[in-house]
Amino acid sequence: MRVSVYPDGAVTVTVPRRASQIAIDRFIARYASWIARAQAQTRGGRVIYAERKLIKEYKRQAEGFAREKAAHFAARYGVCYRKISVRAQKRRWGSCSREGNLSFNYKIALLPKALAEYVIVHEICHLLHFDHSRAFWQAVEREVPNHRALRKELRSIA
Repeated sequence: MRVSVYPDGAVTVTVPRRASQIAIDRFIARYASWIARAQAQTRGGRVIYAERKLIKEYKRQAEGFAREKAAHFAARYGVCYRKISVRAQKRRWGSCSREGNLSFNYKIALLPKALAEYVIVHEICHLLHFDHSRAFWQAVEREVPNHRALRKELRSIA
């Protein structure tokens, strides 16, 4: 059995077909406090919904924005990346592989420009420091002095 809490606070319990109602009720009771905590964390957050028919266009916009900004910031930091991809990621705004590949959520196209740029700077800085060390955050701060506030705002968006 599996329980999921979505950014809007909705809860879904996935169970095998032959699971009894008693087993389901016990499972839910066992995870009730976890569910309550997860729902409390989602309160006050914003959810970005994208119409399915527009996702292809958002991906195109996000890719163009990511390519332009990644090239700009990579030059400013003196780093190189291999490739950029844009995906429909559920939990991440961006990622950087050890091989130097950058991946971004297509929803960066729907973010305010400052937040989208922060995501790109964050991933570019992983090319310098593949961790979240003090040196990493100092590198981020060079281009995004208000990164703490932006990071907090980004975490409230799903």
